[in-house]
Amino acid sequence: MKQNPIFKYVHVDDFSATPKYYQIAHSIISAISDGKIQQDDVLPSINELSFEFEISRDTAEKAYKHLKKLGILGSVPGKGYFIQNADLDQRYKILLLFNKLSEHKKIIYDSFAGILGEKAWIDFYIYNSDFRLFKKLINQKISDYTHIVILPHFRERWENVHEVINTIPKEKLILLDKKLPGVTGEYGSVFENFFMDIYQALESAHVKGRLGKYHTLKLVFPNDTYYPDEIKDGFIHFCDSYGYAYAIVPDIESTDIQAGDLFINVRESDLVSLMDKINDQHWVVGQDVGIISYNETPLKKHLLRGGLTTISTDFKMMGEAAANMILNDDHQEVPIPFYLTLRDSI
Repeated sequence: MKQNPIFKYVHVDDFSATPKYYQIAHSIISAISDGKIQQDDVLPSINELSFEFEISRDTAEKAYKHLKKLGILGSVPGKGYFIQNADLDQRYKILLLFNKLSEHKKIIYDSFAGILGEKAWIDFYIYNSDFRLFKKLINQKISDYTHIVILPHFRERWENVHEVINTIPKEKLILLDKKLPGVTGEYGSVFENFFMDIYQALESAHVKGRLGKYHTLKLVFPNDTYYPDEIKDGFIHFCDSYGYAYAIVPDIESTDIQAGDLFINVRESDLVSLMDKINDQHWVVGQDVGIISYNETPLKKHLLRGGLTTISTDFKMMGEAAANMILNDDHQEVPIPFYLTLRDSI
């Protein structure tokens, strides 16, 4: 059987975090935009698409349903699928690189993609906080995209991250979540001020009288975390400024917990271990021991009786700001505010 010529324009990358149905649909959209696929061209059947890319029929059907929803794809019973509209407005091709996928990073992605809509094709990759994989993706992909959006966190403190990022034309570059020393030129940045954010959040809790019952504030900050040292510096500055005893805890598993401790926790896995240790002592969170957790999620509203106090940036705003930067062709620095949500865990 002769292969449909459209297959040479359709690509599926098994390593991409972008859903396969979306990759297929937007490969076709991209080929239409480039003039490689024309109006009235016949597309492969669902079965052909499924066989060629070793995907389920459901995935193939979902790709075509997406194109139908956009008004691009038509079908005739018994004859198959064809391009009914080749008049498209897809101006941007974006490489989006996240170090990992978590609940709050999904909020960033959803708000980013939601603002751009069908004006953009987004290739979404997770580099697992691995600098070597990150570098490989950058080196392979720069020329293919109108914009490259990076959330830069790595397991190891690589000193030459800025050298790799500086190979990207600055008109294409948007950095998310934090600034990086050594990145030069005019580029877009949507960032948190980690030093001032934790300082001001703890200051707000202090002013509202929620910290006074604790004798020691303890920041759980593992040595291997990708979180920036500015969090630790801001925490120490607050404790010194307001006269609180404090400790930096690199390993919650080997730490003795005392009544009167208040823990500020940056990593979700450490939160689970911390809760287990508190429960083993039969202590009550918010009375015997306090907990403040980084990054607001819906679960934390209901975790424990009365919920878990959080300090968090506005992740929805972060995604929206990056998307609007692309739409408006801006190369500015946009700080994203932090906020403290007080609940019964302190």
